[in-house]
Amino acid sequence: MKHIATLIFLVLTTALAQASTIVPSPPQVAAEAYILMDANSGAVLVEHNAEVPLPPASLTKMMTAYVLAGEIEAGRVKKDDMVAVSENAWSQNPLFEGSSLMWIEPGKDVSVEDLERGIIVSSGNDATVAVAEHVAGSETAFADMMNSHAEALGMTGSHFVNSHGLPDANHVVTAHDLARLAVAMIRNYPEHYALYKERDFTYNGIKQYNRNTLMAEDPSVDGLKTGHTEEAGYCLVASAERRGMRLVSVVMGTASPNARKNETRGLLNYGFRFFETVKLFSAGEELEKPRIWKGVEDNLSVGLLDEALATLPRGKQDQLATELVLDEPLVAPVARGDQVGTVRLTLEGETVFEAPVVALQAVEEGGFFSRLWDMVLMWFSSLFSAEPGAQVQGDE
Repeated sequence: MKHIATLIFLVLTTALAQASTIVPSPPQVAAEAYILMDANSGAVLVEHNAEVPLPPASLTKMMTAYVLAGEIEAGRVKKDDMVAVSENAWSQNPLFEGSSLMWIEPGKDVSVEDLERGIIVSSGNDATVAVAEHVAGSETAFADMMNSHAEALGMTGSHFVNSHGLPDANHVVTAHDLARLAVAMIRNYPEHYALYKERDFTYNGIKQYNRNTLMAEDPSVDGLKTGHTEEAGYCLVASAERRGMRLVSVVMGTASPNARKNETRGLLNYGFRFFETVKLFSAGEELEKPRIWKGVEDNLSVGLLDEALATLPRGKQDQLATELVLDEPLVAPVARGDQVGTVRLTLEGETVFEAPVVALQAVEEGGFFSRLWDMVLMWFSSLFSAEPGAQVQGDE
């Protein structure tokens, strides 16, 4: 009986392990647009209307904060710079009526460091205008900077008119672009990204709490930003990290603060439960060392210069098939970084990763007699080649 029970347990365990690799349909998300992206591999796991330009409300402040972080890191702006508050940036500006504010006022200069928190934690529209005027001289000039950064990040479906996100027919952003922006902030300015997880900020005697309440309920969530206007609905861009995997989610146009939080939670849980980020190749890892002709070396080390990652259904990494196709013949001279082939990884017939294979070393041209001898060898080699091209297949 003990052996039978053990056998039944093993069968059930195996069945459960196999079932765990099956990825179900994504959750139903009650939002006008949404996307779930692996921040490390860039893979999009779930999306709906992700390329549709929509009003972003205060999600705009992610770009304002991104531009400011870049100016600080470049040394053009310092955290302890004191900023004069204009009438436009005054919290009592009628444009800001009923909106989120840091509560700055003319005649009371404020540091860039405080303004950065006022934008990220308090979501202050007044703080964004003060930063825009300090960095670029005017909101219009700052919007040009925002659009330049958007273009550099590949945010092709977005256009910024102001620094705060109050409604304007020409002020639009896509969910996919917001995910790109979130990943850029996390990668490029980690010190500034850390501000997004601060729970509260006090200025002018007023304590305000971070509106991303999901952080209080899920410790893996450490950013980014909420937004709301009547036109935009309730929006949330969030990022979370679990077991070394980081996901970014964007939901736009939900019905309530609870809806944006719950829909975000559902997307993140789905991504972490059924997918994993795997390292395919290390930076500089040698994949092959093929023959190179007419060079001072007989063989050339080839691979990828950068680390290669992919997002896969959990437990599927050992089912990857690897195909490495190299150019032939390989002839010197070759510089480090020159493309010499392609590597492709497939899972169940679907391509999950493809990249150029490059030379990991430089090989200079050999001497006259060396090249002449290789020409003879190449000619003999061509006589016995079944077909051009070198191809290596296997499992990774």
